[in-house]
Amino acid sequence: MTLDPIHVENIARLAYGIAGDVDTTDHEDLAGRVWDDWLTGLRRDGRVVIEPVADHERRRTPIDDVALGERPFGTVHGLDSGTINPTTFKNGLVVDVAHAAMAAEPTDLDLHRDRTIVATVHAGDSTADFDDEWTERDAGHTRQRVLHAPRVNRYAEGIVHALALYLAEGTHALDHADEVGELLILDGPIYPKELFTWEDRDPELGELAREAKPRAVVEKYVRLVERFVERDVPLAGFVKNPSSRTIVRTLARKGFESPWPDDTALFTRLLERRGGGGGNGGTAGRGGSDGGRGTDARLDDDLTFTTWFHSRGGADGTMAADADALGIDRTLDPELYEPTFMVLYDPRTDVTYKLEAPYAFTREEATRDRLTRQVLADVATTRGPPAAVGKADALARIDATEKAALRRKFEERFDSDQQATYDDHRWGKERY
Repeated sequence: MTLDPIHVENIARLAYGIAGDVDTTDHEDLAGRVWDDWLTGLRRDGRVVIEPVADHERRRTPIDDVALGERPFGTVHGLDSGTINPTTFKNGLVVDVAHAAMAAEPTDLDLHRDRTIVATVHAGDSTADFDDEWTERDAGHTRQRVLHAPRVNRYAEGIVHALALYLAEGTHALDHADEVGELLILDGPIYPKELFTWEDRDPELGELAREAKPRAVVEKYVRLVERFVERDVPLAGFVKNPSSRTIVRTLARKGFESPWPDDTALFTRLLERRGGGGGNGGTAGRGGSDGGRGTDARLDDDLTFTTWFHSRGGADGTMAADADALGIDRTLDPELYEPTFMVLYDPRTDVTYKLEAPYAFTREEATRDRLTRQVLADVATTRGPPAAVGKADALARIDATEKAALRRKFEERFDSDQQATYDDHRWGKERY
């Protein structure tokens, strides 16, 4: 049954009541205060968790100019991993399968053929053992294995998903590192941050993160940074949907009442430009006086972006210089592994992105500038992620039909059906 027009109108009227209680006219001033007074060195429990790498500026560049400009990197590689999503079977097994691929811009078809596949299995039976060694298929173009996830009482689906995803991605990146000559951009963060959040979510998960198998997955990313530092080739991560709350949570602990649900919303407020605003000295400015409402339309001729920041809070705290990286040995100065980031806003799509890189690369102004100019040019051209990242995403993605077919094969092999839920029936989800 659909809503009648009167119901739609009544629901819409609720918005008027909500809007009447929310005053956004001072949000720009609040954002400006955070930028000027807090992000120059934001502390939590005595530690600096956010601070500029060098300059502390908001900047902008004409979209048409940067799209037509010369790229700092002639060849860019992208890497992504896709999964079928965790699936529970009636025999007690929980399985996810991840599939990693690397792409190049310009295209390299031989490289695109190579894949790394990982199936992670959680079993309630403590006597089961599904671990397998790496095997090769497709004339050596595919490496694959089965990983038996550590046994837990809860969170089995999240564990098999994270371990499959990151083991496939980290392994594929390391195996093909030497084929990257100029720049590698991961589709997502530079570290397996989902594993880093386990300690905050549950004590059992926190202990699990330090066990051998999860640590071995994280170690691949540590070695990846070392490999690229050794080869003097930059490594970065393009985050399409940044969700960090390090800044807003730290501000809340200091008694600062933040109107933003996460850090992305704060940076969007800082970088969005409205008619009548625009700022000075090459910064993005604070927009118009009406907070983005009324006739003050969003200006969409420039990309706006920040300079680079150190990040040592939240999930990024695991790789901070004063943290132990889950006990993993780091052969370089620990500071060089620390995540750094810059934020980019595309007004044409009203989307905010984050570019990450280890401090080993962003400590040099020339490399920071090249990474910034490259991602600006790519986003200006594609209206989305860099082309190499988009290609890797397309190669690694497992679509709905393929997921259903793979699950059916698992059912046949296990001689056990998937565990159905009412939502499967309610929303007409097809399992085959």
